[in-house]
Amino acid sequence: MVLSIRRVADADPATGSQALLIAQTLIEGFNKHYRLFRESSAAAKVRFEQGDWLGVQQAVQARIQFYDNRVAETVERLHREFNAETVADIVWQQAKLYYIGLLTDHSQPELAETFFNSVFCKILHRTYFHNDFIFVRPAISTEYIDSDPPAYRCYYPNSAGFRASIQRIFFDFGWQREFADLDRDVECVRRAVVENFSELPRREANFQIQVLSSAFYRNKGAYVIGKAINGSSEYPFAVPVLHDEAGKLVLDCVILDSGWISLLFSLSRAYFMVDMPVPANTVQFLRSFMPHKPRAELYSMLGLGKQGKTAFYRGLFSHLHHSEDQFIVAPGIRGLVMLVFTLPSYPYVFKVIKDKFGATKEVDHATVKRKYQLVKQVDRVGRMADTLEFSLVALPKSRFSPELLAELRREIPSLLEEDAAGDGDIIIQHLYIERRMDPLNLYLERAEKAGRDDLIEQAVIEYGNAIRELAIANIFPGDMLWKNFGVTRYGRVVFYDYDEIEYMTDCNFRRIPPAPNEEAEMASEPWYSVGRNDIFPEEFASFLLTSPKIRAAFMRHHADLLDADFWKQAQEEIRRGAIRDFFPYPESLRFCNHCSGGGTK
Repeated sequence: MVLSIRRVADADPATGSQALLIAQTLIEGFNKHYRLFRESSAAAKVRFEQGDWLGVQQAVQARIQFYDNRVAETVERLHREFNAETVADIVWQQAKLYYIGLLTDHSQPELAETFFNSVFCKILHRTYFHNDFIFVRPAISTEYIDSDPPAYRCYYPNSAGFRASIQRIFFDFGWQREFADLDRDVECVRRAVVENFSELPRREANFQIQVLSSAFYRNKGAYVIGKAINGSSEYPFAVPVLHDEAGKLVLDCVILDSGWISLLFSLSRAYFMVDMPVPANTVQFLRSFMPHKPRAELYSMLGLGKQGKTAFYRGLFSHLHHSEDQFIVAPGIRGLVMLVFTLPSYPYVFKVIKDKFGATKEVDHATVKRKYQLVKQVDRVGRMADTLEFSLVALPKSRFSPELLAELRREIPSLLEEDAAGDGDIIIQHLYIERRMDPLNLYLERAEKAGRDDLIEQAVIEYGNAIRELAIANIFPGDMLWKNFGVTRYGRVVFYDYDEIEYMTDCNFRRIPPAPNEEAEMASEPWYSVGRNDIFPEEFASFLLTSPKIRAAFMRHHADLLDADFWKQAQEEIRRGAIRDFFPYPESLRFCNHCSGGGTK
């Protein structure tokens, strides 16, 4: 980079002028993007106040396209005004330096750097994808950026009193909708805090409560996120605020367990809407009590998916620099559509669409990509793994096992490029990355071998619950085999194979009609017509319930999933416009279960 700076310093004035104009064009493109992003996020408060739940879903879907739209606009403008593909290398290098200057007092410098990369990578070849031209490493620190208003508010119970401080926290959000009974709910909070600690610690002089200034909006809830600081100890909390049956606001519970708070930000759920003048401040606050949650996942959950990808990519290459193991074919049954590989020392899997699918698959590449995009736009209800989607990923060939290299060359030759140099890179044109989970089929096999009937029972219950919740959210998994589901480190079953998912409302659930005679029943072909979207739930048993123990557990808890009536009833509820509640915390925490008169179902 030193050599690049010297070359730029020697550039003629005309070069400098063009570089400055390019840098200004890029920052204008980003500023427009983030202005629209903030407007949509800030409007979440109004949608929550109005109970506009359909508008919530539409806003989440629309916001996903904001970034790509602004990148495309900026690329088009650079081509139109500067004939971008003909701009000299030295101009691009100087444009980057000017751009860094424009970010000196910027409130979202890390996002703006990612935007620069996105635009640049649409214009020039991947051989330019290094730190001389793009932000492989961040250039601007986000450590101490001031936010106006501040990222969090402080409350001091020692002087104002505990109940008054808690009340003030919720009044300060300025919701234009009446609370049903805030005094009652604050008492529920106080009682829950007392019950959570065997002995309340003595209040220190610095005792304070810090609360992020914007609520976190998702589905029908507004989550208030904060932490109490007492001496050297910190106690995180989250309070979901909901509408009761009369349309008034209630505090549904207080979540004090850091593990459950972390699950609020699981990538198996829909993204939050949060108004953030300085997103780095919000991420830093969240990481103060979720230090093991990667920045990549937090940025993604805040709706900043491209920044999540940038953070992930930097983390991956840092890990590669400090490790020696090889990428291998992921354990488990090979898929008919996706080739899956993993790095054992890194908790993610890498999924590539095969050139040719198995004979039983009736989808094409474009359809598979649409299915994966659909997953980002729906409420994942904690049951579908989100994915990071990448193009032109270059990974060191030396880190690929011979078996994996052979499989890549056999299964995805159209998506694979290998540098000529023996120790060069493997370039994959398109892939998906998601958190690694324990495949449910392997989990059940191990449980059976170990004689752990309790683990089988719990996993089968979770599997059926996952299918039920997806159905209510208008998602039919399509391929319901155990291998397409994974078990998280929290024991939750999550779906992760999307090439056959459909909207429930596009499916036709049927019972198999009685056979006209014994000969028809014994024939290899069905005696009834089968349309493309016809589904016969009673057939699920033939490929799911081959193990007696698994079958017994399934029939105890989920026998109705084998009946077309369950699926038709779910469809009817969806068509009536019902939007069900999915709580990302235990039902037992809800005040309506243990606090007289509090909360609402």
